[in-house]
Amino acid sequence: MSDLEEKKVETTPEVSPPAEEHVASTERPTGWMYRERKLGPITIPWYASPKVQLTMVSFVCFMCPGMFNALGGLGGGGKSDQTTADNMNIALYSTFAVFGFFGGSIVNRLGVKFTLAVGGLGYCIYAIALLVSVHSTHTSGFSIFAGALLGVCAGLLWTAQGTIMLSYPHEGSKGKYFAWFWSIFNLGGVIGALIPLGQNIHVKTNSTVTDGTYIAFIILMFVGAVIALFLCNASDVWREDDTRVVLMKNPTWKTELMGLYETILSEPYIILLFPMFWSSNWFTTYQTNAINGSYFDTRTKALNNVLYWSSQIIGAQVFGNALDSERFSRTVRAKACLVVLLVLTMVIWGGGYDFAKQYTRATVASADFVPMDWSHSGYVGIMFLYMFYGFYDAAWQGSTYWFMGALTNSGRKMANYVGFYKGIQSAGAAVMWSLDSRKVSFMAEFASNWALLTFSLLCAAPVIFIKVKDHVTIEEDLVFSDETLADVVPITHPEKVAV
Repeated sequence: MSDLEEKKVETTPEVSPPAEEHVASTERPTGWMYRERKLGPITIPWYASPKVQLTMVSFVCFMCPGMFNALGGLGGGGKSDQTTADNMNIALYSTFAVFGFFGGSIVNRLGVKFTLAVGGLGYCIYAIALLVSVHSTHTSGFSIFAGALLGVCAGLLWTAQGTIMLSYPHEGSKGKYFAWFWSIFNLGGVIGALIPLGQNIHVKTNSTVTDGTYIAFIILMFVGAVIALFLCNASDVWREDDTRVVLMKNPTWKTELMGLYETILSEPYIILLFPMFWSSNWFTTYQTNAINGSYFDTRTKALNNVLYWSSQIIGAQVFGNALDSERFSRTVRAKACLVVLLVLTMVIWGGGYDFAKQYTRATVASADFVPMDWSHSGYVGIMFLYMFYGFYDAAWQGSTYWFMGALTNSGRKMANYVGFYKGIQSAGAAVMWSLDSRKVSFMAEFASNWALLTFSLLCAAPVIFIKVKDHVTIEEDLVFSDETLADVVPITHPEKVAV
């Protein structure tokens, strides 16, 4: 009998009867949500399965933040003047930082379905504000409000998404679930980028995209918010092995807010991951504004956008599946991942330095400057650099999520981890958008990225090398004073106590 099995047997007699909402039969229910369906030779999982639920969340993000990314990837939110978008993004990431921190508490309290639906609405309001700003110069108040509102909504949406993605799958599937989610999500960026590419295919100047582009984004974003309403509650989700996800029993605002404090108190090593969280959106401003938004004409910006988000899909698939490879232990995979990220940081950003030396803000602001078009000599090399930046983004995000998932299996703790991640990430982004709005030099932006990313990996090394284990037991996850095994584990079979 393995050590894990011994722990399960020892733990089972001590489990007190779970609350009524956690009582489960010895097998999966027979309602419509739990029936597999055949589509020819293909078996479609039951509606309340982790695979279907994560797919639906992926399409919510496909429609909402995916389209937002496609719009933002053009630089300046698709506008030739980047000032409005910069100010909106400062407001966005400032409120995002606050609600990212407390997003885990809100998700645990309100549930993932309504949190995602409310979160999705902010994206279409943001796109509406950009469209209005194209036709009026007196909408700065509405633009800032839309940015701040999106920060609140995005904080809720991304915390709910992260909680689902990291707590629904088993330990050995978290990387694959990330790859699946990130691919669908960034497919939204790809398709969203094809919209301005098709509508601006002949535009060889650096100009604002058409009204039709904004209208298409607004409609798609609204549809994404509606899709969220069709999700199941987390308490209804059953895995393939007849276990259910970790649930909290009627959390209160007090216990949830205390959870943030207790996470730091009981696991102070998580602070070493904060620089990695901070830098995870720091480079977005440089890539979208300093490179794509400033150096290229409108149609080439749109093409670069398509290639960038396509490269994200490749990066997600490569890292997500490699991190779940069973050929090596999880501890080995974690250490190897850190080393690979360090190598990629040196190689990709080293190539970026060679490109960054070629122009400045004064260069692109000059009346003699001709934006680069895909037909110009030298474009191919820069194109591949931009694609590698997209690949690197997915590798960084996927590794960060996987590292967090390797530290716990508890849905409650995961919500707090993701809340810290999104909050700190957004605070960093707010600072960088503010620096960009103040016209900090492109080289200073580049140097801050390269230095911060390298420093982040060095800070994270002790956590990766010491704290990541091959398996996290249930007992290790029960660190909160008001939490017991019966509170967090919905029992199906006593021998299958699992999270």
